Amino acid sequence: MAKKDQYLVNSRTGQSFLFLTTAKDSGGDILEIESSYPPFSEEPPVHYHPAQEECFTIVSGDLTVRIHGEIKVYSPGDVLRIKPGVPHSMWNAGWSKTVVSWQVYPAMETEYFLETMVDLANHGKTDEKGVPGLITMLHLLKTYKHVFRLFRPHFTILQILFVLLAPVFFLRKGRKF
Repeated sequence: MAKKDQYLVNSRTGQSFLFLTTAKDSGGDILEIESSYPPFSEEPPVHYHPAQEECFTIVSGDLTVRIHGEIKVYSPGDVLRIKPGVPHSMWNAGWSKTVVSWQVYPAMETEYFLETMVDLANHGKTDEKGVPGLITMLHLLKTYKHVFRLFRPHFTILQILFVLLAPVFFLRKGRKF
């Protein structure tokens, strides 16, 4: 469980997370993070949050964002609000580090999802872009379906895949992800 002032760095993507207000601190109302993206970071998969709103304030550097299928660049002082269900991805396409102030409403299990993804990456259980293998990713998408969903493949297809591959997952259950 994340703690206030806890600092995490994803060794694969270079993205860092400093937890300023956790779900526990706010009674579940908000998760506040300062996140940084290294120069020339990779675009992550387009995703959405079914029941959460996000607000990003660019502190330094430029943040490249794919939203509504369009790419926009946000600069220091810009504020980006993303409503629930809106597909998006963000990365740093520039030469200097990008720092954002990031709020998630309500907090839900987002901090646990982030901690899990960082832990997997830091233990060599993801590819060079920080993406876990298929079985692990399907398990994470099922576990955290209330806070994070991939835009493609469609959620229903991923659910069917999970059901079909569940026996493999349960065989691997004894092994830590």
